[in-house]
Amino acid sequence: MTLGGAHITQSDDVRVLGVQLSSDLSLDKHVNVVSAKCFFQLRQLCRIRRSLDDDSVATLVHAFVVSRVDYCGSLLIGAPRKTTNKLQRVLNSAARIVSNTRKFDWGLTHFRRSQLHWLDAVDQVRFRVCIQVFRCLHKMAPEYLSTYCQPVSDISGRCHLRSADRGHLDFPRVKLASYGGRSFAYAGPSNWNSLPAYLRNSSLSLSSFKHHLKTFLFSFY
Repeated sequence: MTLGGAHITQSDDVRVLGVQLSSDLSLDKHVNVVSAKCFFQLRQLCRIRRSLDDDSVATLVHAFVVSRVDYCGSLLIGAPRKTTNKLQRVLNSAARIVSNTRKFDWGLTHFRRSQLHWLDAVDQVRFRVCIQVFRCLHKMAPEYLSTYCQPVSDISGRCHLRSADRGHLDFPRVKLASYGGRSFAYAGPSNWNSLPAYLRNSSLSLSSFKHHLKTFLFSFY
């Protein structure tokens, strides 16, 4: 494209709100950028680890590393394991610095889950998506997202189905499993429907829902 005598070439990716989006809708480059920034911060913290106590290190790791991993994490719903595994390596390295252990020391996974209360990267993505669906159902989310979370009981002709009694949400069929299944219109309701009935209870508060949801996800370990 030529604009004002200058020739502008198209780019294969674009940065939107801090997220690197590629033309093929994959988030591999975004994950690579996040991983590189996180490992840079971890190397800096590793140099001063001896001068800090465990609580201070945990605070710094959460501020400079975990918050980066969590940012817009729900976009990774349905991403392949090779993508989320990069973020899992970041979390493992962060846990090693907090626990002051080496790479192959035993008990890192137990420390990360029982002491730091960190979910695995894949479960953290699912956690974020379910939280967003909860917000949509309780009028705490933008309308353009809430329209994708429609209970089956509110749909004419389907209110007598068993899925309506279970508090399930309606979701569309997708043609492309690699991309269509990653849209919020499908991933949000389908992940919500997979939760147990007590988590889909509308009487739960947001804080209570977060607590019970994390406990439920930890039960798979």
